Amino acid sequence: MSPLISCDELSALLTHRPSSVVVIDCSFDLADPSAGWSAFQLGHIPGAAYIHLEDDLAAPRTGLNGRHPLPRLSTVVSAMRARSADDGSLIVAYDNVDGRYASRLWWTIRWAGHAAVRVLDGGWRRWRESGLPFETGEPQERGSGNFSARASLEHVVEYEEVRTNLDTQRALLLDARSRDRFHGRNESLDPVAGHIPGAKNRPYRDNLKDDGTFRDAAELQDEFELLLRGRRPEDVIHQCGSGVTSCHNRLAMELVGLSGSGMYVGSWSEWCSRPGSPISVDDN
Repeated sequence: MSPLISCDELSALLTHRPSSVVVIDCSFDLADPSAGWSAFQLGHIPGAAYIHLEDDLAAPRTGLNGRHPLPRLSTVVSAMRARSADDGSLIVAYDNVDGRYASRLWWTIRWAGHAAVRVLDGGWRRWRESGLPFETGEPQERGSGNFSARASLEHVVEYEEVRTNLDTQRALLLDARSRDRFHGRNESLDPVAGHIPGAKNRPYRDNLKDDGTFRDAAELQDEFELLLRGRRPEDVIHQCGSGVTSCHNRLAMELVGLSGSGMYVGSWSEWCSRPGSPISVDDN
């Protein structure tokens, strides 16, 4: 199953098999955590539910675990059941920006062991540009689902493993942040600028075309394989600022058949908060 679904495919599913799919709006704004819910009420895909990045897809912050720490599995299960997701449901995630928050849900659902999850290619923007119907106001009332956690489909990498990798260089660390943040020239979200030593920069927006849909799979495959330089996908660790946009790169690799890479969810926001963590600025 492709990790992406087109607007036409989703529209057909909602017309002919609506009970088989659970659509979830993941829209969010780091600068205004209430903005996503407000945007959802102004317009959303018919039948969609809303999920909140910080309430449903992240654990509480401690000051040392990053801005969007890995949630408890029980939190994810409860959140999905509350949105009527069953073990047999196809879950479709979308957002109103560039797929970064939808990708976080895609990865989280796979981490919980559910394979039938896809991201709407082009998201809310593409849906509206396609002239497809939408609703406003509160989400529809739907019954509770029976979603359950199963064997994880994703590999979580912890802080200590990334520290060890500084010496072994076994894995390639891919940082999904913008180039200016990676090189330490600008930092608007975290208290320290720079990047983890040895990391390579792959801005997640490089995965997208100007219209917000994903680029051609063959092009993406060539670019990722050039970065890997013969490494196995399993020897890649994704990270970003707080474990959100890194999921976009993970999804892009899955799209082109490069499966099995790991995710350092704590990412830069955790790394720079831990005393003694080495930091590089502008060295590659």
